[in-house]
Amino acid sequence: MKITRKASAEWSGGLKDGKGAISTESGALAAYPYGFASRFEGTRGTNPEELLGAAHAGCFTMALSLILGEANLTATKMETSAKVTLEQVEGGFAITKIHLTLQGQVPGTDEATFKQLAAKAKANCPVSKVLNAEITMDASLTA
Repeated sequence: MKITRKASAEWSGGLKDGKGAISTESGALAAYPYGFASRFEGTRGTNPEELLGAAHAGCFTMALSLILGEANLTATKMETSAKVTLEQVEGGFAITKIHLTLQGQVPGTDEATFKQLAAKAKANCPVSKVLNAEITMDASLTA
């Protein structure tokens, strides 16, 4: 099976005064604005790093659902956040780290097993595989 998804970005103007828009094929984002201020100065709006974080959190959580199922477990609830670090390095900027934080409710398992299965999902989700950044994670089982 081969699946292709599309997203696009538009940009007009210079780096600091320019404006951009991001769209996804599904329509979840339709010409959603982004720019220098939302990326580097903390103003409202989106940026590539938070979109990457959302994609990674979503992919990882779905992968963990699959891995739990293979272990005959089903999550009541899982919540994952991704903290994406963009920093200035020699030669420009780079995404240097992604830290996943997972909280899950999974009846019938223990903390050690949950962490082991989460680590397998982190290593094997398609978004993790494509990234060349340090990917770290915290996982905790909640009641």
